[in-house]
Amino acid sequence: MESIRLYNLLVSPQPSNRAQLIEGTLRCLERIPPERITARVIAAESGANLASITYHFGSKDNLVTEAVIEGLDRWLAAIRDRLADVPPESARARLRRAGEAVEDSRRHHLGLAHMFLAAMARAQHDVRVRDLLATGFHRTRSAMADLLGLGLDATGRDAAGLVLSMFNGLLFQTLIDPTLAIDGDRMVTAQARLRAALPDGRSSPATGRTT
Repeated sequence: MESIRLYNLLVSPQPSNRAQLIEGTLRCLERIPPERITARVIAAESGANLASITYHFGSKDNLVTEAVIEGLDRWLAAIRDRLADVPPESARARLRRAGEAVEDSRRHHLGLAHMFLAAMARAQHDVRVRDLLATGFHRTRSAMADLLGLGLDATGRDAAGLVLSMFNGLLFQTLIDPTLAIDGDRMVTAQARLRAALPDGRSSPATGRTT
């Protein structure tokens, strides 16, 4: 009888709820090594049938990518909560606090980070994954620009893109070696050193020389 119930759970064509599968995948990312997260593991964790993954997402990879994007959005929302008492005009203080929040929560999101990196690799040959990630990046740039008070115009979103590349790059580096993490105070100090090393002034559009 139990074998029949398990068979129905795994192969029944009746679709399960999309959100149910996303939540189950996120729970898997929190407590199961990435290499052990299979479609069957996700289905069991979600209380869903195996066929519903294909029904809703097309493949396990697409499901995991959507779950990763949702997880990153939630991580950003948690960082926003940490900045609630920092004045919007204090961009430097907000960036420091954001760096602290990322470092404080990084270990909790290691599974998410591993799957994020894997999705980035798959995006090179999987159009669906690439489109999902691109949509997520566009949304996150706007959210980050608002979070740090960088402005919601094109330049503000560009600045947010640079900040995201810094956070993502550090996140991927720490997957290789946790000692490569840079906390909030060190991040601000390093940025000050970088600003000091860059030329002061703007390039003239006509000549390309600094003015």
